Amino acid sequence: MRRSAITGAKPMNPKKLVIPTDFNPYSSLSKINPFSWICPYCDRTATITSNDATSCAHVNKLLPENNTTVFTSVFIKCPNPECGKISLFAKENELSMFSVKNMKFYKVGDVLQSFQITPKPKPRAWPSNVPLAVREDYSEAFLICEFSPKASATLSRRCLQGIIRDVWKVKPDNLSKEIDQIQDRIKKETLDIITVIRKTGNIGAHMEKDINMIINIEPNEAHLLVELVEALIQEWYIDDPKKEKLMNNLKTKIEKQT
Repeated sequence: MRRSAITGAKPMNPKKLVIPTDFNPYSSLSKINPFSWICPYCDRTATITSNDATSCAHVNKLLPENNTTVFTSVFIKCPNPECGKISLFAKENELSMFSVKNMKFYKVGDVLQSFQITPKPKPRAWPSNVPLAVREDYSEAFLICEFSPKASATLSRRCLQGIIRDVWKVKPDNLSKEIDQIQDRIKKETLDIITVIRKTGNIGAHMEKDINMIINIEPNEAHLLVELVEALIQEWYIDDPKKEKLMNNLKTKIEKQT
């Protein structure tokens, strides 16, 4: 999502086995490895290094070492000289710690929750040629992604169906069959993204049914649906030379999470 923690800081490689030289996970988990990032202020894409960001990790010592979590906060200064504003992100990951022959190891696991603290995330503003119902559903789906992923997913699926019906004038049916009606009329890259979404866990399983059905869904899956809606609005309603890059970036991101 353009203004979500998903597109924000990624200071560590999830699920990677790490051997800290000082037998202390804090310094290694706080290390900034270069990552691609989109500034939420100026929308410029940049590669962030330790010159542009500072990070701090806090391990939850109240939990057992073999099943604890780590909370990481990251300050990022936009390297664009015309911007230079500071963003703050945070996330909590699963963390497993164990010893082998008196050597300490730890493994960073799945993201449990993530936040964009500064600036406050806000949905994109779309022009009036995007139907009002689509704009309203998109905005609400964006805003409640973290707090109610099930409701967000429901709104995103309804938004997706509204876009397809408005742009392609398909014969009304369930969302899955409506997507089938346009698969030979849209770009392969776009179809690939929709197909990956349909194959992702709960999302794909319920695209065959009523779009208003409430389903159990993880926040990262809800984020993917919102980003799909953004990408399709960008491609199908707005003539933007960046749209191909946006679609390719989204496809890569989705494939990494599946």
